Amino acid sequence: MLTMFSGTKITALPPGVNPASSPSQLRARGTPSSSTPKADSTSTSDYCEERRHIHHEADIVIVGAGVVGCAAAVAFGKQGRSVILLEKSLKEPDRIVGELLQPGGVNALEKLGMKDCLDGIDAIPCYGYQVSYYREPVHIPYPNNLVTSSPSKTPEGRSFHHGRFISKLRAKARATPNVTIVETTVTRVVKSDYTGQVVGVACQTEGKQDYYFGAVTLVADGYASKFRKDYLPHQPQVRSKFYALEMIDAELPMPNHGHVVLSDAPPILIYQIGTHETRVLVDVPENLPSASVKAGGIKNHLLNVALPNLPECAQPAFRRAVEDGKLRSMPNSFLPPASQKTPGLIMLGDAMNMRHPLTGGGMTVAFNDVVTMSNLLSPELVPNLEDTEAVLKALSQFHWSRKSGSSVINILAMALYSLFAANNPYLTSLKNGCFRYFQLGGLHVSEPCGMLSGLVANPWTLVYHFFSVALYAIWCRLCEVPIWQAPYVMIVESTMIIWTAARVIGPYLVWEVRR
Repeated sequence: MLTMFSGTKITALPPGVNPASSPSQLRARGTPSSSTPKADSTSTSDYCEERRHIHHEADIVIVGAGVVGCAAAVAFGKQGRSVILLEKSLKEPDRIVGELLQPGGVNALEKLGMKDCLDGIDAIPCYGYQVSYYREPVHIPYPNNLVTSSPSKTPEGRSFHHGRFISKLRAKARATPNVTIVETTVTRVVKSDYTGQVVGVACQTEGKQDYYFGAVTLVADGYASKFRKDYLPHQPQVRSKFYALEMIDAELPMPNHGHVVLSDAPPILIYQIGTHETRVLVDVPENLPSASVKAGGIKNHLLNVALPNLPECAQPAFRRAVEDGKLRSMPNSFLPPASQKTPGLIMLGDAMNMRHPLTGGGMTVAFNDVVTMSNLLSPELVPNLEDTEAVLKALSQFHWSRKSGSSVINILAMALYSLFAANNPYLTSLKNGCFRYFQLGGLHVSEPCGMLSGLVANPWTLVYHFFSVALYAIWCRLCEVPIWQAPYVMIVESTMIIWTAARVIGPYLVWEVRR
């Protein structure tokens, strides 16, 4: 027997009845409106489990058992909500995304009671970055003067194999009371013909049509979401691709740190993901001449452009990885956040908001979003998730409440990528100014790295430092030129550098204040 929501009331659905039928059609087929047990008879976990397994009903149906889906299942399950978590394949994934969790994300994971998911997966502690600019390094440690979940501890990120982490998250969700995980392929969202509200999803389970229904349907199906275009106003803009290699037993200049390699070529990101494995991500914008077919393709770029810019100690492992030929790629996308107003539907994670992965902030935003959403939909604030108006009000609050955990990370990721992948002289001046700014130390490093790590969330701090970098870039430029060129730099180049800085950061600031 299938079940469905009629408006916001759960009714039994006999075999052969279309799950998208209107209430009048259901009544015409003889579906009794009294088939829903009274509230006092649904209070036991046994009945909730029966609803999930037999009737495919829950308070929340979650699409996607990835980072966001698993975290949301645990958060809501712990609140006593009945949760069905749907995933097309429960095999350990083998992907090159979601391998670095910043300290702010570790803190959010701890708030969710899931920090133990970082144990037993050969995760590598990360204490900051080393940025090299034409082989000249600067150390950018996570600041130890910021409040973390354990104030006595130095902020610590973690890097790991994505698949191992996901397996631990899924095991955590499976062990959480009130959560049922189902391996099935979601094909479409089901709406009530009567109210237009999303009431669940249609699936293919072992080749057979299937349905799952919830008071709320939470879609977290990732960067390639097939539901985004129907419910959100924006679509991802691909800015470049990361080409990924896995180096074995690579020697890094500064262990337990991420490494960012800057030159006149696009940026390269390196971080260790296991005792013997190190991930290297080479950014390749579209139509890059050194990666064209005529020049020898991506292998030419890796060997003749990327390799010479790497730290010398890492070059042998990189060359071996290129020769091994296990090259993979992923798109680097920008998707601005938007308010959500579809009754019965919530979208989270990369399905709703993306930024360039250069700063490794995606999972930090994701876990913070789950913390915020689960708090806004807590039983104390929204006792019944069938109260559509209350859920929509919480969704409206979520759009603005999440900014403290996402805006700085979103803006910083896109702005830094624009600088680090500089393709004109003024962006190049800003890139040089940014590196020299880091060399000043003190707050010039601790606050920018605090924002990068997800521990500093004030957007005005970002604006202050970004334009401080622009002014310092002008000073650096003045120091480079003969005195007779100084007036030109002060009048023309300084104006263009400030204007370029405003053009870089301005659009992303605007995106963050829009509904």
